[in-house]
Amino acid sequence: MRYLGLDLGTKSLGIAISDKTGVVASFYKSIKFVDENTLLKELESIIIKENIDKIILGYPKNMDNSEGFRAKDTLKFKEKIEKYLHKEVILEDERLTTRLAEGVLLQADMTRKKRKKVIDGLSAVVILQSYLDRKE
Repeated sequence: MRYLGLDLGTKSLGIAISDKTGVVASFYKSIKFVDENTLLKELESIIIKENIDKIILGYPKNMDNSEGFRAKDTLKFKEKIEKYLHKEVILEDERLTTRLAEGVLLQADMTRKKRKKVIDGLSAVVILQSYLDRKE
């Protein structure tokens, strides 16, 4: 089974992909977007090309487990993906994933400018790997 991990930002989408065995997540790409319809079309082409079975979408809950405005936007995006692409979307708690990804990039001594370019993609890897590690 092949999985796609997504980290939805306000202007970009980080994408990670699992290996064919569904064990290891790796960076796929980051997409800058203006509107979600164009984004959905690009996701569709990735899903077809890579033969994706399930989508894991980062779910940005607040630290007190409540849902903020980003969580509500994410739920709307989840519904759009399921309706448009006819694929199961599983929500994965993404609290602290950006901080973890940022820490990894800082340890790699990456400049702020370079970190900004790859942070969403690395966050998507963390989200997907977290799910893969937990599933049966």
